[in-house]
Amino acid sequence: MEQVSANRSHGGTQGVYTHPSREAGTPMTVSVFVPGHAPGAKLPVLWYLSGLTCTHANVTEKGEYRAACAEHGVIFVAPDTSPRGDGVPDDAAYDFGQGAGFYVDATEQPWAANFRMRSYVETELPALIAAEFPMADMDRQGITGHSMGGHGALTIALRNPDRFRSVSAFSPIVNPMDCPWGEKALGGYLGDDRTAWRAYDACALIEDGARLPDLLVDQGTADDFLEDQLRTHRLAEACDAAGIPATIRMQEGYDHSYYFISTFMADHVAWHAERLG
Repeated sequence: MEQVSANRSHGGTQGVYTHPSREAGTPMTVSVFVPGHAPGAKLPVLWYLSGLTCTHANVTEKGEYRAACAEHGVIFVAPDTSPRGDGVPDDAAYDFGQGAGFYVDATEQPWAANFRMRSYVETELPALIAAEFPMADMDRQGITGHSMGGHGALTIALRNPDRFRSVSAFSPIVNPMDCPWGEKALGGYLGDDRTAWRAYDACALIEDGARLPDLLVDQGTADDFLEDQLRTHRLAEACDAAGIPATIRMQEGYDHSYYFISTFMADHVAWHAERLG
């Protein structure tokens, strides 16, 4: 990994790094905050997946997580949302192509060669973090995310129940098989076979038997995307039917922005820290 920047913050170090990615076939950028710690200490890791049009920078600059991570001794890792670069295919729409990887491994052309965000987040990047940050305790991992990244956090955790001790989300897309954003992305990246989509839909995964120990979700009631795209009530219904303990908080008057996320970020970090030990 090549360090792009490093800044002292809350007694720790906020770094930004690039590295060549075998899954994306292009360099990728990742933000990592490491709190101050004693020599030889091992710290739990909290992954944060960002939403449509975002990069690692949105949460790094506006997420307000560092004070809470420093207080609880949690490493915070925020990757990009898709591969990028002149040789990477793109689309003119904001909700497809670069900046809109949807955390899937694409099978359709021309996306299949680069858009492998599932394997990147599930396999390649964790191995790299473990190798480059010896203080990271990869036996204690949690995951969270916002919007498209909330979808990513939920589905990755549901597919990897032995890896993640804690899962939360901000304004997640919970049922992409049945919302405009999701249908466009899953159809474009995976093709017309909707059975292949189920591995990338939190409600479908729960219906198919996947489980979480518990769950925290914050959703703003003034979110413009709530009714048509996010449909939070479907996740609540799926968790209730499956017996998954889920704390789903509808936050009055909050929208889809980082003003909302930053308000409740410390709550999420503390919630993960409690479960990560």
